Amino acid sequence: MNPLVTLILSFFVLVALRVNIGFSLILSSALVILLEDLPLISVVNQMYAGIDSFTLLAVPFFMLLGRILNAGSITERLLNVADATVGHVRGGLGHVNVFVSMVFASLSGSAAADTASVGSILIPAMKKAGYPPAFAAALTAASSTLGVIIPPSIILIVYGAFGNVSIGALFVGGVVPGLLAGLFMMAYTYVLAVRYGYPANPFPGVKKAAKVVWRGLPPLMIPVIVLGGIVGGFFTPTEGAIAAVLWALFLSLVVYRDIPLAALPRILADGCIDFAIPMFTVAGAGIFGWLIAYLGASKIVVDFILGVTSNGYLIMLMLIGFLLLVGMVLNPISATLIFLPIIQALSETAGVHPVHMGVLSTVILSVGLVTPPYGICLLIASQIAGASLGRAMLAAAPICLLTISVGILSLWFPNIILGLPKLLVPELF
Repeated sequence: MNPLVTLILSFFVLVALRVNIGFSLILSSALVILLEDLPLISVVNQMYAGIDSFTLLAVPFFMLLGRILNAGSITERLLNVADATVGHVRGGLGHVNVFVSMVFASLSGSAAADTASVGSILIPAMKKAGYPPAFAAALTAASSTLGVIIPPSIILIVYGAFGNVSIGALFVGGVVPGLLAGLFMMAYTYVLAVRYGYPANPFPGVKKAAKVVWRGLPPLMIPVIVLGGIVGGFFTPTEGAIAAVLWALFLSLVVYRDIPLAALPRILADGCIDFAIPMFTVAGAGIFGWLIAYLGASKIVVDFILGVTSNGYLIMLMLIGFLLLVGMVLNPISATLIFLPIIQALSETAGVHPVHMGVLSTVILSVGLVTPPYGICLLIASQIAGASLGRAMLAAAPICLLTISVGILSLWFPNIILGLPKLLVPELF
């Protein structure tokens, strides 16, 4: 059997047997290395090379940031800001759900954390207001995926670190498509609210709304610190993540005083555990990705697709379809690392800019956080809502299509992604 087929087939067999993704990557890679009579030390070397990156140190700090936000009152303040600004529109709680996910995304970069924290508050409130449990779960899960697109995004950090693409440019490129996807979700929510009579929250008044926004302003400085510092060249993504954590700790420990100092060791320990699990997967993906490149998978795929079509748009549409399928069974980090050589080879063939491709692939892979069998965000949201996974998936399907449409639109209108990077980091173009 062809070693490349053996590698991919053995991996998916192990995944189907519910073996941990990291172990599946390592075991399938070790099998092919033995069959090809390559030195086994390559497994260790490539696993170490996969995680030996200063840039990847930004990931644990952004994960820690999410823990700090959830431990204190920052999430509640953001909910109040969202309610004061968009809660009075028809379908108010739905708009609040999407709006706070957009804001939370710009703070933690974690979709699962967003689903758990925001969903535990808003899903029961939406059910009480008359929203169907399946729709409440679907909207919460789908809007939480904005944390994968809107910076600081952990997936964009991984893509930039391993794909040799500017993380600052990727961050800036993710802003418009992330906001556009959020606005599409809010428009869809408004249409359903008008059709089914979902209520709006009363407007608190200009004075009270301004006061609520003012109270929520300090946490909203986090994305300004991160993006402004990285794009302005003041610090690296890792240093930006550290600055964000320090600012969040200052707010929680000194200004708001809603996290006791004694709770800090537990928050730090949980942050380490949060980081260790995905980093093991990253290490496994290091050897798996190296083998895919070594066995010439990129050339095989590119030659196959060019045998079907040489049209750049059709190539990218085929790649989007491939990423949607991959996202259904792999988390976005694993999918990005494993198939990065193929993604970049196809995008280069289609003439797509590396920054454009990085953001586009992230947008498409984010849908996998909602679609089964992986669909971790939908699983969390449906459990909170007490809705069946099947009904939640049916309710989420139109919202997923909206996110996919943002990616497809960016093919015809590249400046959806590249407009801001061209403006703020023109030296890359």
